[in-house]
Amino acid sequence: MSGIPVLDLSLLNGTPEQQAQFRDELRRATHEVGFFSLVGHGVPAELIDRAYEVARAFFALPESHKLAIENVKSPHFRGYTRMGGERTQGRVDIREQIDIGAERPAVPVGPDTPDYQVLQGPNLWPEALPELREVAEEWIRRLDEVGTRLLRAWAEALGAPSDTFDAAFATPSPYMKIVRYPGVEAEQPAQGVGAHKDLGVLTLLSVEEGKAGLQVEKDGEWIDVTPPAGSFVVNIGELLEIATGGYLKATLHRVVSPEPGTERISIPYFHGPSLDATIPTIDLPPALAAEAPGVTQDPANPLHAVFGENWLKSRLRAHPNVVEAQHPRLLVGA
Repeated sequence: MSGIPVLDLSLLNGTPEQQAQFRDELRRATHEVGFFSLVGHGVPAELIDRAYEVARAFFALPESHKLAIENVKSPHFRGYTRMGGERTQGRVDIREQIDIGAERPAVPVGPDTPDYQVLQGPNLWPEALPELREVAEEWIRRLDEVGTRLLRAWAEALGAPSDTFDAAFATPSPYMKIVRYPGVEAEQPAQGVGAHKDLGVLTLLSVEEGKAGLQVEKDGEWIDVTPPAGSFVVNIGELLEIATGGYLKATLHRVVSPEPGTERISIPYFHGPSLDATIPTIDLPPALAAEAPGVTQDPANPLHAVFGENWLKSRLRAHPNVVEAQHPRLLVGA
């Protein structure tokens, strides 16, 4: 059992009735739960299998190879994060990972350059595993296509034109992680990743088949999510909640560490807009607007309208060691 709704993206290739069915299911799932599993997405099974093969090969590299591309060496928060090197809500997460974004030149920094432009730049790739770059770039390309289709379907489901979000994604900021959670022996559930809401627009998560650990908050309780084989777990971020006045729901979720002697690998992809983009606000039909409770306000987590500002806020909190090494001027308020 998935624990969350299961939607079939291939319905968008069907009859007008099937397309309308998908949009209705999409709207309801993300209004009521904020999460769903996506099948029929068209991402080749061969690519998914290869991604996990490359992931295992990367984490099996000697420590010296991984530390050669450690994220403290990247001003763009890219590269390898050693075990315990990331924080959620101020607490250390028990995982190791590599962060990969769009491969672009760094933005020259001038007196008028927004701080968030440090997020753009080249990745750090392991010399001993060139196939990692090949797989990651194909992964980003394929997931960008899925994310674009979903956003267009959401817009129509909410009574807006299908291209509502297109301009914000003119120069997108795709981002992915390849993550390994080791088994942990603990009396209480250990923090693979602490409870949080995603900061951006849309997340598509691939999890090893049959591996549990992801939990989603619903009605004050944690629901275990084990997605169907070959599917992606999809959830919306804070900016899509803002765009809909809270009608669509950014939901708390966390990852509980696996049992001792086991591990869990996952590959989250974040479908981000242009760094300088402000997500458009949708004028909901009256019936939907009546069910929009407004945007969740958390004094400890102020939301920024510009995507880059929201993303940089997250990086400063999650990786204070990178900030200290690369951007000490940004330590104040981090």
